[in-house]
Amino acid sequence: MNIQNVTFIGLGVMGFPMAGHLKNNNFNVTVFNRTTSKSDTWIKEFNGLLELTPGKASQNSDIVFICVGKDEDLREVMEKEDGILNNVKENTIIVDHTTASANIAREYYDICKKRNLHFLDAPISGGQAGAENGQLSIMIGGEEEPFNKAKPVLSSYGKAIELIGPAGSGQLTKMINQICIAGLVQGLSEALLFGKKSNLDMEKVLKVISKGAAQSWQMENRYRTMLDGKFDFGFAVDWMRKDLSICFEEARKNKAKLPITEIIDKYYYEVQKNGGNRWDTSSLISLLK
Repeated sequence: MNIQNVTFIGLGVMGFPMAGHLKNNNFNVTVFNRTTSKSDTWIKEFNGLLELTPGKASQNSDIVFICVGKDEDLREVMEKEDGILNNVKENTIIVDHTTASANIAREYYDICKKRNLHFLDAPISGGQAGAENGQLSIMIGGEEEPFNKAKPVLSSYGKAIELIGPAGSGQLTKMINQICIAGLVQGLSEALLFGKKSNLDMEKVLKVISKGAAQSWQMENRYRTMLDGKFDFGFAVDWMRKDLSICFEEARKNKAKLPITEIIDKYYYEVQKNGGNRWDTSSLISLLK
């Protein structure tokens, strides 16, 4: 299967550059975005094709990529009369980059199977910078055959692309990713403020400890902005709380205990109350100052 025609649905801070990488890798890209001004901006920059409904955007493509906000947004672009499901051709591969529930991933996998379509749940990690630089991690649930066909296309913006297991496995992996990040950012916040209150040169401190066991992506990429109290560099608190709510819902089903994550979620609620809804997740440090 020689894939040339692809669709990208959702041109937010992640989808906009991801679709751009596809165009720059010589795929024929058709885009749809709910806010058409975003689509117009993308077309001016990358010179692809624009359609005004998800269905029209998807009808001639081999792969349809989706990157929207949550389960409800995914249903909107998938199920309406002018949505994806009612308009794609047989054997189309639908790759959903939305961070959504494992349940909706399994649901659409089953629906697509009955319609001779393929569905991969493929949430992403790496933030806006990862999307812009084409260095995303992509965790995937679904079947091996469509994964193998989609992987070379995904490599346009993915550096780590892994088929984890059956439908829903990608979303479960993203939940693990967010659980890890929540506790890590709080620990980093406490450590940075501890160091400042100890009157240490934090540049020197970070230069040393970032090369040892304490090293993390958050430390490497966010310590300076955290110390400066600047929080406009990544994944918003509102979206993190949405993701954590998905984690808690799944934990109630599988009986996993998430005590630290529950505490951090309450801290993020406090950040929201302080007006930090759109601050990035490193803003936890603002509660300690």
